[in-house]
Formats: sequence, C-alpha cells, structure tokens
Amino acid sequence: MTAERHGRAVAAGLVGLAAVAALLEFVIRAGLVSPLIVAPPSSLPQAFALLAREGYLVAPFLITMAQAFAATALAAAVGVPLGFILWRRPLLGRAYEPWLGAAFAAPLILLYPLFLVIFGRGYATTVVVGALAAFIPIVLQTRAGLLGVPPVLINVGRSFHLSEPRLLWKIIFPAAAPAIFTGLRLALIYALVNIIGIEFLIDFGGLGRVVSQMYFQYQIPAMYAAIVLIVIVSLVFLSLLQRLETWWRPR
Repeated sequence: MTAERHGRAVAAGLVGLAAVAALLEFVIRAGLVSPLIVAPPSSLPQAFALLAREGYLVAPFLITMAQAFAATALAAAVGVPLGFILWRRPLLGRAYEPWLGAAFAAPLILLYPLFLVIFGRGYATTVVVGALAAFIPIVLQTRAGLLGVPPVLINVGRSFHLSEPRLLWKIIFPAAAPAIFTGLRLALIYALVNIIGIEFLIDFGGLGRVVSQMYFQYQIPAMYAAIVLIVIVSLVFLSLLQRLETWWRPR
C-alpha cells in the first residue's frame, strides 16, 4: 500500500469515527440513551484528565501493553514451531487440528482460578492466561499458511540447491507469512481480551483494573476513557505487526 493510499485509508477511518461520535453525542443529548449508561464523547477529554490526575493513565497503559506483548510473544514462541510440526507431520496435523479448533472455541478465561492457585495474583497469571488463548490461532494459521505454499516455489528453491534451513527462511516462511501474521493479529486480540478480563476480575494489573475501579466508583466517562485506551493498545500492536510483516515480506 502506497503512502497516499494509506493516508486516505486513515483519513476515511477518522472521518467515520468522528461521524459515529457525533451521532452518539446527539443520541445521548436527545435523551434517547442515558449518560449514566453511555458516556457522551464530549466528556472523554475531562475523563482522560481525571485518569491522568489519579495516576491511572500512563502506568496502566504501559502495564497492559507489556502484558499483551509478553503473552503474544510467548504464544508465538510456542505456536509457530508447533504449527510447523503439524505441517511437517501431516498425520499429527490431521489428528490434532480438530482438537485445537475445539479448544479455540472454549472460554479459556474461565480457567483463571486454576492459574491463580498456580501462579498467584500477579502478572504471571495474566500473561499465561493471555498466551494460552493466543497460541491456538497461531498454531492453526501457521499450519494453514505452510500448507498453502505453492509447490512450485519450493521446487524453484531446490533447483537452486538451497539448504533446508535457507529454503524455509527464504521461501517457505515468507510465502506463508500472510497466514502467520493473521494468526498473530488474532492472537494479539485474544490475548488482550483475556488479559483485560483477568485484570477486571482479580482487580490487578493495568487498564482492566482501571475499568473495574471506575465501574465500581460509577465514574462512567472515566470507565469509557479506559476502554478507549485499551483500543489504542490494540491499534499500536496491530500497526507494529503490519510493519513487521512488511519488513519480512518486502513488496
């Protein structure tokens, strides 16, 4: 994507976001939705200022970012090699892919009491729960991406007498990169959702804890401001993943 097209896409997204905010502001001010349930967008700047004064802005944001990064990195460190093994050994792939798909549909966050017993009320629990939810899409997408590599590319690499490691690094994995990075993006989303959920449930950590505290204090605008920060965390990581994919697969 060229810089001009990227700029247009960003501008279109911002225009759409502004339109939704304006519509939401109108609906709330018209009394169709109570501001005690949904905060008007115009109240968010003041809510961000409140979070900053109370120390709930920068530190929780960085804590949640660090946990999401750690969980996704841990999931990738396990998921990509496992996906490679399931591709390399077709029998294992056919045997275990349905089980992984079934586990992906299960609400793994409900296992958090078990991890609280094992790891205690700390960052280890949030990261491990996030990684557990994140590694399954990486495994499935890695295997799917490797299965989708055209055989002609592999044959061309072998015609140049590439060694097996160079064939994997130069041809097979770059060709499978779109699927692998799709898995990483899904992994990030599921890791972040589970981390925020655990933080909310156990009142520990970063932005999930802030959402919980603002909710129980009935600071509705501040609660929505914290949710906006969660969205920003996701956008930052998705942008970084896109840049990494572009670096790995130059166009």
